[in-house]
Amino acid sequence: MQGKASLRPGPLLVFVRELGQFRKYPVLLALTVVLPLFLMGILSSVFSQGLVTRLPIAVLNLDGGDLSRAIIRTVDATPDTAVTINVSNLGEARRLILSGRVHGVLMIPDNLERDVAAGRRPEVVFFYNAQTLTTGNLTLRGVNAALAGVEGNIRLSLRTVRGQPVDIARASLSPIPVQTNPLFNPTLNYSHFLLAALLPSVLQIIVVTTTAYAVGRDVETRHRLRVLRRLGGGLWPAMAGKLLPYTLVFLFVLGIADLVLFGWFKMPLRGDRLLLILAGLLFILANQMLGAFLAVALRPMATAIGIGSLITAPAFSFMGIGFPRLGMTPFAYSWGEMLPGTWYLTARIDQTLRGTPTDLSFRPLAVLLLMVAVLTAVTAFWLERDRVHRQRSALEVVS
Repeated sequence: MQGKASLRPGPLLVFVRELGQFRKYPVLLALTVVLPLFLMGILSSVFSQGLVTRLPIAVLNLDGGDLSRAIIRTVDATPDTAVTINVSNLGEARRLILSGRVHGVLMIPDNLERDVAAGRRPEVVFFYNAQTLTTGNLTLRGVNAALAGVEGNIRLSLRTVRGQPVDIARASLSPIPVQTNPLFNPTLNYSHFLLAALLPSVLQIIVVTTTAYAVGRDVETRHRLRVLRRLGGGLWPAMAGKLLPYTLVFLFVLGIADLVLFGWFKMPLRGDRLLLILAGLLFILANQMLGAFLAVALRPMATAIGIGSLITAPAFSFMGIGFPRLGMTPFAYSWGEMLPGTWYLTARIDQTLRGTPTDLSFRPLAVLLLMVAVLTAVTAFWLERDRVHRQRSALEVVS
């Protein structure tokens, strides 16, 4: 208490006072440090493998010949799929898919080898659960790749049996070869783009709601607002001192998340490190000012926290990670545009996976800076309007 008393009114005094709030109110420490690190630990454990491999599928083999067994071996050898169960009918296969034990069923028709030798076109059918987009598409990709390889070998064998040289037969099978070069995330490592997007999304919710809680405690009543203004030597110096401890804590949490991503998951950093740090700082500040504005404009504090959760909780759906933003409705697209996390993820992906030149990454940084400025100005206007309104009310009471 003597240390506080020796400080003159200003941001530093409020800063020291707010640090003491972490000890006085353990919920603040839980919200700002314990909860985000706990959630990040859970998400990191979920995506610890990075790649989805060896997804189980079942096989219904109605042929039983050498060709059908070669198809099964080829499908099982792909990195995406693993043949784990043989079924005797489609009813059993359907039950396995519905139960979640397998993600697809490969049905090889009867007389497959005979029909292929006779020049017919028998159909190998693959049933998969399209509702689970990721696992369904991965199993379909693995089966298609395996069957394409088997089909190419069959065509090559048929041509060479007829006396065509191997080189000419192979060239005739693919007269226009396609060279495919996957960019930015060629291994489809989910920790490099999905986990890297989930962690800031979770942090965005926590920053907005925690700031709404911290600021709301002081601005909820006139008495506490006057105390805050007196301690800071003015309202905005007081607000700066109040928000700074949380800014430092959230930057620490974001730094821990990046340490995990770059250190443990080996996410590449192909861009400018300082640009990434600046984007993170603006991301934290924009979310803090959003929470502060909600606390000032929406009273009581519980209302501000509730609205903050409502705005940020579905944010991940509108950021363009799981679904492209260009395909969204105008409402969803506009929602994403107004969220700081959308622009931070743009800058983050540019500076990590893509290695975008610095001049092309200024736009998301400029938008984040504009958000900080606009939210600060709106919050200041709201506080000034409240102050003028209270003064008028006091004069009316006196008169």
